[in-house]
Amino acid sequence: MPLTTTDAQHLSDSRRLELFIDAVADYAIYSLDADGFITSWNAGAEKIKGYAASEILGQHFSLFFTIEDQANAVPERMLAMARADGRYEAEGWRVRKDGTRFWSNAVVQRVVDHNGELLGYAKITRDITERVAAHETLLQSERRFRILVDGVVDYAIYMLDPSGMITNWNAGAERLKGYTADEIVGQHFSKFYTREERAKGTPLRVLETAAQDGRYEGEGWRVRKDGSRFWASAVVHPIRDDAGRLEGFAKVTRDITERRAAHEALRESERQFRLLVSGVTDYALYMLDLNGLVTSWNAGAERIKGYAADEIIGQHFSRFYTEHDRAAGLPARALHMAAREGHFETEGHRVRKDGTLFWANVVIDTIRDERGEPIGFAKITRDITDRRDAEIALRQAQAQRAHTQKMDALGQLTGGIVHDFNNLLTVVDSFVRIVKKVGTDPGVERATESVELALQRGTALTRQLLAFSRKQSARSEVVSLAERVEAVRGMIAGSVGKKVKLIADVGSETWPVMVDPGELELGLINIAFNARDAMPDGGLITITAENMVLSSDDMAAGLEGEFVALRVTDTGIGIAPDVVPQVFEPFFTTKGPETGTGLGLAQVYGFAQQSGGAVTIDSEVAKGTTVTIYLPRTDMANALQSSGAEQPTGANVVQLRTKGRFAASSGSDEG
Repeated sequence: MPLTTTDAQHLSDSRRLELFIDAVADYAIYSLDADGFITSWNAGAEKIKGYAASEILGQHFSLFFTIEDQANAVPERMLAMARADGRYEAEGWRVRKDGTRFWSNAVVQRVVDHNGELLGYAKITRDITERVAAHETLLQSERRFRILVDGVVDYAIYMLDPSGMITNWNAGAERLKGYTADEIVGQHFSKFYTREERAKGTPLRVLETAAQDGRYEGEGWRVRKDGSRFWASAVVHPIRDDAGRLEGFAKVTRDITERRAAHEALRESERQFRLLVSGVTDYALYMLDLNGLVTSWNAGAERIKGYAADEIIGQHFSRFYTEHDRAAGLPARALHMAAREGHFETEGHRVRKDGTLFWANVVIDTIRDERGEPIGFAKITRDITDRRDAEIALRQAQAQRAHTQKMDALGQLTGGIVHDFNNLLTVVDSFVRIVKKVGTDPGVERATESVELALQRGTALTRQLLAFSRKQSARSEVVSLAERVEAVRGMIAGSVGKKVKLIADVGSETWPVMVDPGELELGLINIAFNARDAMPDGGLITITAENMVLSSDDMAAGLEGEFVALRVTDTGIGIAPDVVPQVFEPFFTTKGPETGTGLGLAQVYGFAQQSGGAVTIDSEVAKGTTVTIYLPRTDMANALQSSGAEQPTGANVVQLRTKGRFAASSGSDEG
């Protein structure tokens, strides 16, 4: 049967309604059948509850309720109320797909056909978590403020409307002036002034001054309910709305009759202190009694140390010190020095409420009365952690720069000398070869053999010096550290002796690197021999590797990117802290002249630098040493393509003979 115009219009209107509902993203709008199963689902429902339509259609709507609400049959009760009354609205916790909860406002509307038969329910849910939280925060803030104001009994704190009529009244006002709130609210505040002051128009002038200047402060006689007079200090502040319109005044009155004689000095001190406390947040400003108990606390102290005033007033200030400083008696000594000298200043670690440490600059001044007697201490604390960290970082950077410049200068000097030395060795080597060809005398042959041994030694020294200066020709290739360490393991184990145990644990997952394999093996042996010499009574040498992603802040060398950290650790005697900075310098050695050349770690340093990495050393006396070589990760395919172009140059360099390749390293030392 063809559609009529009315039917088509009805379908068009339904489609527009569907599009409209689906466009409402801030509300979850969906429908339920008579049993509570979901039959439609809009985009707002998906946004708020996390379920796509395909996931939730056909599910029971109780899925959104907490376990507690499900156990208490809240979903069923909601449908029953909507079925009975036609509509039900409630607020409560609901659960999203990811398990998180939100506070919702939900409306369930009964849907019936033209005969009144129940078809289902229309349900609208809104996430009002933020609104509820903000409202609760406001209520708590107002409650705390009311408790604070009502709890102050030494001050009359009350509000006035723009004409001066009293609108509220605290317990301090009732105690000071004698009126209960029921008696005085709605009366004009001029009732507290003397007849003479009212005649001069003082109450009106007070409000005009406060409105014009933003504040009024003054002193004068005031009258209690029973007619008695007291000398009052009064402060009036105008209260304005966001548009700057005057809404009334806040008035604070204090009875200072007994201290009127000393009032001027005291009032100025209090005013300055109030301004200081309210305006300074970068300093913790607070007072201590003679025993070190906190008696006042400013906003800066709360910001820096984390304690609210009601948490810390009455507590001993030593809680800001570390346990070590408390055990050493530093808090008591600080107060003693301040009491004796009148002033004490120091820097050190202090502890916040949450247990974190900060570096503080601390000043303690003794407070004395008019007779010169100490009555307490004023304490000023400033968090200078950032400044100290910056100074330390600057000193470290300067030291690192100086060390780098020193090593570069040594490398340039070494590179220049070693080439000249290498040329001399080449001449001697040529001469020896000629003598060997023509010489037949036994004495000459023995002398020639001695010269050859010296040449081998000189050649080894040359190679190590060139490695340190980074002027040796690179024969880089893609290297698997696991394979190379395993290949040299036997040689190291046989060389370090029976009293030293060797463990090599480099996994196959270690990234490949592009290095000179010979220099890598020589470096490992140099480090291992140093470790052996540091363990005369035996010990353990461990070789490991770790894949690392470094940033410039991770280490002093400032490396960034993907690196393999190759570590050699021993359990030996360790290295003194003052010696550690020198260990990579050529010819530096702590051994005797017959046992070390001081080139072992110099070769390791040069190898690491030439490979695009760095080397570090960590040592603790009597506990052992760890040498870490950082080598940059290489891409296997690209490295294989480019490795063929990196051929050695410099044919005038004397190459080590295979037979004596590691001879120079056996006497190497830390440096």
